[in-house]
Amino acid sequence: MSVSKPAAQEEHNEHLMDRPGYLIKLAQAALHAEMTRALQAHDATIAQYAVLTALAEVPGQSNAELARRAFITPQSMNENLRELERRGWIARRPHPTHGRIQQIELTDRGRATQRECDIVVKAVEERMLAGLDADQRRGLTGGLQACINALNI
Repeated sequence: MSVSKPAAQEEHNEHLMDRPGYLIKLAQAALHAEMTRALQAHDATIAQYAVLTALAEVPGQSNAELARRAFITPQSMNENLRELERRGWIARRPHPTHGRIQQIELTDRGRATQRECDIVVKAVEERMLAGLDADQRRGLTGGLQACINALNI
């Protein structure tokens, strides 16, 4: 036997599903879950993928720079970097002018892993966007960028 929701709850749920912040969070949760599954095949986490991608784009970043790009704390980044170094995916070198800062770069294995992970993540993103045409995709990207800019004033 099906129990119907009270009218107030149905109205609340309908309004919630019209709220952009809620929808962004739902999309983020679904994307995170799918990326986690896809990256498991390459024995990588989302944070590790974020670090590898950031280093592929801009080699030589510091721990603090990478932590900001991966949305994790510097302490968590230290743990991630130790693991990436253990796997042979990154190498650390002293910064030429700042004695306490280490620059981090991808190794050949790290570059290969990043490319493999990028393929599966792009496939997940493509599945997510499959129902949108090119104009809708541009509109979504532009709209999200405008939202980010508005909140980062």
